[in-house]
Amino acid sequence: MVGEEQQQPEMAEDLTQQLRSKATELLLREEWKEAVLAYSQFINICQGQISKTRQHPDPDNLPKLHKSLCLALSNRAEARSRLREFAEALKDCDQALEIGSAHFKTLLCKGKILLNLNRYSMALDCFKIALLDPHASGNAECLNGYLEKCKRLEFLSRTGAFDLSDWVVNGYRGKSPELAEYIGPAQIRKSAISGRGLFATKNVDAGTLVLVTKAIATERGILPSEDSGENAQLVMWKNFIDRVTGSITKCPRTHNLVSTLSISEDEDGLQVPDISLFGPEGEETGHSNEKLDMGRILNILDVNSLVEDAVSAKVLGKNSDYYGVGLWILASFINHSCNPNARRLHVGDYVMVHASRDVKAGEEFTFGYYDALSPLGKRKEMSKTWGFQCNCKRCKFEEEMWGKQEIREIEMGLERGMDVGGAVYRLEEGMRRWVVRGKEKGYLRASFWSAYSGTYCSEKSMKRWGRRIPAVDAVVDSVLEVVGSDERLVKVQVEGSKKTNGLADMERSVKLGKGVYGKAVKKQALRALLELGFH
Repeated sequence: MVGEEQQQPEMAEDLTQQLRSKATELLLREEWKEAVLAYSQFINICQGQISKTRQHPDPDNLPKLHKSLCLALSNRAEARSRLREFAEALKDCDQALEIGSAHFKTLLCKGKILLNLNRYSMALDCFKIALLDPHASGNAECLNGYLEKCKRLEFLSRTGAFDLSDWVVNGYRGKSPELAEYIGPAQIRKSAISGRGLFATKNVDAGTLVLVTKAIATERGILPSEDSGENAQLVMWKNFIDRVTGSITKCPRTHNLVSTLSISEDEDGLQVPDISLFGPEGEETGHSNEKLDMGRILNILDVNSLVEDAVSAKVLGKNSDYYGVGLWILASFINHSCNPNARRLHVGDYVMVHASRDVKAGEEFTFGYYDALSPLGKRKEMSKTWGFQCNCKRCKFEEEMWGKQEIREIEMGLERGMDVGGAVYRLEEGMRRWVVRGKEKGYLRASFWSAYSGTYCSEKSMKRWGRRIPAVDAVVDSVLEVVGSDERLVKVQVEGSKKTNGLADMERSVKLGKGVYGKAVKKQALRALLELGFH
């Protein structure tokens, strides 16, 4: 009987050893799901043995069991992080660190997870403590690399001092620049346009960075032409939904943040969250006990998803080869206006939002969901596909103006191939008679932009009409004031500066370019882009 009692612990130890070896092998083979299951079994056995040992103290065995448990939790955290189950992985790290507060492998794993979640300061603390460990000497180069990365990203997150210049000028060669999440001079408030919006907290000039945020999920692909394009988009949309639901399921914080978004119902009753909630060091909002409501998630995605090739966006780098859709939570709070003042750059999985013209404190940041350089009728058609009717000042003003016979004649004439210079001349003369001034003049010029650009870019038109219509600078400035910077405005300005070879004209082009690319592309780089033809 005594022999049998001795054999039982030995057999249990053998089984435990076999299970640990199996789990380690699965981890080395990068079979993450299977490794998680094997380590979970091992951890349960280990915890059971620790409970028994506490009841019958064994001073030699307890430290060994704690050491085994700490390592198993650390390895399970590693496997879970590879599956992007970051919330569960962090729980494992915290449990392991309760056993050994300076456990090197766990600190390294936790630091990498926090870095993945853009929690730069917390990640930095982990790497600093890990560096004090004697085991760090063999990994000093790797650790120092993580430390420097954390410091750099934390600095960018705090200051917004991004510089894409070299990458842009070099034709987006190599990897996309490493970006950090950043919130600039903005806050979320109730909006007169719709629900809630993003507002400037101080005066900002064109090009000022408003925010940088990483996508919850994206889906990209090359769309085939003709009939199969629609089917391909449906497949992409399904994949995108799966990616979003996967992110929400794996991370309670993501679930909570996505749940703050609108589904275009009861807009007045929506809570206004503090913008810091969405920042990289934003507080955990507690674990969501809500069951995943797929109907609500689909409505949120329908209302809040952004396509990368939108008119108010510029896709940089290899992303530009694809059709892309994504969910960027903070950017989703930005409403539409036909006189927008913000644009976005898509870089990898990040979106950078900047002012496309000067914006005053308290003014709402807005995107053009559809083309602001098009006439009222076309904008109305486009707004239907978005499921809303725009009631901005520009639309209301143009509703009145389109009651004039002459405006309708000019629009119909252009559709039938009317001389663009003649159309511009008629419109300018009409505005003089109707006493249209200031921004209202910019509204109409923006609506007939295709006629203006066609005239200014044609030597033949300029010879015939040039002296009878306003200078290109005056028109570009008035359109800029109402719709913000746009590549089409820049191209017309660049064409004008090439003809005059004027330094002042080139400087104006650079200033316009800032509204398209933001201040993340510096002056010299912008100048080089413009001289290359602004592509």
